[in-house]
Amino acid sequence: MTVDPHPTSAEVAYLGVDALLHRFDEGSLTSAGLVDVLLERIAQVDSPDGPVGLRAVAALAGDARQVAGERDRERSRGEVRGPLHGVPVMVKDNIEVTGLPGAAGSTALIGRPAIDASLVTLLRDAGAIIMASTNLSEWANIRSQRSTSGWSATGGLVGNPWALDRSAGGSSSGSGAALAAGLVPLAVGTETDGSIVCPASVNGVVGLKPTVGTVPTGGVVPISASQDSPGPMGRSVADVARLFAVLAGQDPVDLTASSPRFVHASSWRAEHGPTDDLVTSFVATLGATVASVEARAVATPGPEVVQDEFVVLLAELVDDLGTYLAGRPGDGVRTLADVIAHEEAHASVELPWFGHELFVQALAGSGRAGDAYAGARARNLEWAVTTCLEPALVGADVLVAPAYGPSWKSDLVVGGHTGAVSSWVSTPAAIAGWPIMSVPIGLVHGLPVGLALIARPGAEWTLLEAAARVEAVVAATDPLPRPAWRRPERG
Repeated sequence: MTVDPHPTSAEVAYLGVDALLHRFDEGSLTSAGLVDVLLERIAQVDSPDGPVGLRAVAALAGDARQVAGERDRERSRGEVRGPLHGVPVMVKDNIEVTGLPGAAGSTALIGRPAIDASLVTLLRDAGAIIMASTNLSEWANIRSQRSTSGWSATGGLVGNPWALDRSAGGSSSGSGAALAAGLVPLAVGTETDGSIVCPASVNGVVGLKPTVGTVPTGGVVPISASQDSPGPMGRSVADVARLFAVLAGQDPVDLTASSPRFVHASSWRAEHGPTDDLVTSFVATLGATVASVEARAVATPGPEVVQDEFVVLLAELVDDLGTYLAGRPGDGVRTLADVIAHEEAHASVELPWFGHELFVQALAGSGRAGDAYAGARARNLEWAVTTCLEPALVGADVLVAPAYGPSWKSDLVVGGHTGAVSSWVSTPAAIAGWPIMSVPIGLVHGLPVGLALIARPGAEWTLLEAAARVEAVVAATDPLPRPAWRRPERG
């Protein structure tokens, strides 16, 4: 049974962006009124001291009410800044916003001044209200292979609104959970490999990682220039498309204008029976609405591909994070070595559950100048593009496969940020820098499951058109309910 812990606010909290804008225009809702409703809901369900303790929000913007009032006054004068005028947005805590921590979940960055990241400027120019930053897997989940997704030293562990003892995914955990919980209509995440697709899938929302370089990364705490991308997250494809257009500085496209050709990566399986059965059944239904969906065996990454990707990510981490830290105003850590030293000096706060062995491993290398980097990157690209993705998309526009299976239980003691799920589906697109997204297609044991969609570089609007068709099939057959807020339980 679906039970919202605070149903009085749910009617407004779960409105889509188009519905919100319509209400703003007709005068039945103001931006200030919406912000007040959402702030009340955040206080009720998100506070770690409250009865739910979701912990999706890292920090609230102190000026959200003020900005909302300004947007209302502008609207009353017929002045509309852009397509997000008066709409609240949350951004991941590794994205700098004036007045918010921008700490990437780490105490090492607390107190370092933050200024608006390039993408935040785009949001403000479009009329958006920056309402809060969202909790995340600290340093975007690059510290340890035993890390627990959704945990940070500054924010604690994010819960999943569908079942509070299960993972909200990573590393854009708070962004996904906040959307599912009805705390905000739009959110921005970041992804290096899976960090938007995963929380979108396990929280039952929509998330898009655009082609690397499409959305500006200035003011975003980095891991890898070759794989990092901020991206839009929302509860519908239309909302994500509207946010993507703003973040990418592009004109929106009619999502019904064309009919993308689909291919199903039949060799990409979640290795979780009910999830694979759901995807197989859904693809058959989808095929009946879009002429056909061809099944095609697609290359899967072996251990050597995964190892090469680690070499690349750790080499770029040393260089890119060091450059970022050295350039950020204020006193504090300037290099990855400084971060390691800080965490060891504050181990009871920073390292109570798992270590930072990947940081140590990265520091032991020589960044991009090291002997291993160039070869690893070349092999990675050759596999991802030439062996995997290009053959998969011959004669087609969009590749589909299971994103993730149902969310696993969070376990800080044992650790781990994946379960019996397809955790590598994002890897080919991540290595290649191609766009990927997740759209919810149903529930398995009462938990959401997403369908991953991949397209060629620069083909985000084709991807969104395909996602709209997937969403329409779900709506016509078995639409998802709202999250159930299940309390922790055995099993």
